[in-house]
Amino acid sequence: MTAAAIAAHLHPGYTTSARPMRVVTVRRLTDDITHFRFAPLDDAPQVLTPYQPGSHLIVTAGEHRNAYSLVDDGMFPNTYGISVLRRGAGGGSGWLHDNLSEDAVVEVEGPRSMFAPVLGQRGALLVAGGIGITPVLSHARALARERRRADIVYSYRPGCGAHLDDLRALAQQPNITLHEVSGADATAELLAERFRAQALGTHAYACGPASLLETYTELAKQAGWPTARVHLERFAAPEQDPGDPFTVTLSSTGDRIDVPAGVSLLQRLLDHGVEVPNLCRQGVCGECRIPVRDGIIEHRDLVLSEEEKALGDAMLCCVSRGQNIEVDL
Repeated sequence: MTAAAIAAHLHPGYTTSARPMRVVTVRRLTDDITHFRFAPLDDAPQVLTPYQPGSHLIVTAGEHRNAYSLVDDGMFPNTYGISVLRRGAGGGSGWLHDNLSEDAVVEVEGPRSMFAPVLGQRGALLVAGGIGITPVLSHARALARERRRADIVYSYRPGCGAHLDDLRALAQQPNITLHEVSGADATAELLAERFRAQALGTHAYACGPASLLETYTELAKQAGWPTARVHLERFAAPEQDPGDPFTVTLSSTGDRIDVPAGVSLLQRLLDHGVEVPNLCRQGVCGECRIPVRDGIIEHRDLVLSEEEKALGDAMLCCVSRGQNIEVDL
């Protein structure tokens, strides 16, 4: 049974509650990227919750709760591994780099799935830019384990590529190919060629900076790929305009909450004592998804599919807005 099949038996997202875990590995991959591996506090061997490739953990890093992609294939794990890019002072990534050493204890939530493979795919084109290699490596390892085909494109600046030894080892298998590239123009040229070369039934997955993802989606369109076979995961969303003010009704109490321009529905719900799980507050993680009973939704997230948006029964309240919304809270 594959990791994806195992995960399918679990609750959607198969979230596990927050728990402490021990740091068992701290390994520097590049000047700015460090690999951390977590194990249960109990030293007895045990299998952790399996997960679909592309899943992530949420790690409490000082005052921050950040999501980090898991890098393994998800099948019968006894540790969880993440690789973290230091993004600057004052953030969670900096806290992890500065404070975690072996035997340290951190609070971990997950695994959670937001970037899963499509069951039944014949193979995958996997595209990564920089630290976006982490979920792509997870997908590649799962495909290699299942002896399926994977065509990997990894774009990185010289000296900044992470997990290169792991990727090159995978590429020794006959069904795995690896293309390493640097520079925007060379990356675009290679991507265009790899899109044209894929067999029917292939799905494409990409993670990386916004510029790479824009190139990826445009080249997929030019190559005639249907959107249902083109998948991506974003680090952050583009900046949004303030939007128009609107009013939300809580179905449980009938209370009406005004949401001014430039203020999120999430913030107004929290202000009124309505607890809503949240994380990125940019519409890219899916944590703040809430059910909607009525109203016109202006979807601004980068998580829900076009089919899910058309249903109109859910919204990501950190970014999306609307008219005469009634939420099932």
